[in-house]
Amino acid sequence: MGKNTVLKKFKLAGTKEGEISISRIEEPYGPNSSPVVSIGISLKADSEEPDWKAHIPYDNLDELIEALKEAKEYQ
Repeated sequence: MGKNTVLKKFKLAGTKEGEISISRIEEPYGPNSSPVVSIGISLKADSEEPDWKAHIPYDNLDELIEALKEAKEYQ
């Protein structure tokens, strides 16, 4: 996996130490693979590796943002 740049971290609601991290990962699947946005969920702050993560291609970000906005309406 290529370079991982953490863009933002914030508290995971409903946990004592958990956090959500948003990162950009260069060449996540080897040389010349397209960068992705990684959403990591950690149950303990400052952990080296998230407990769960999802890699989102940049081409899908607009659709993801719209889906999250729709999901928020059901809050």
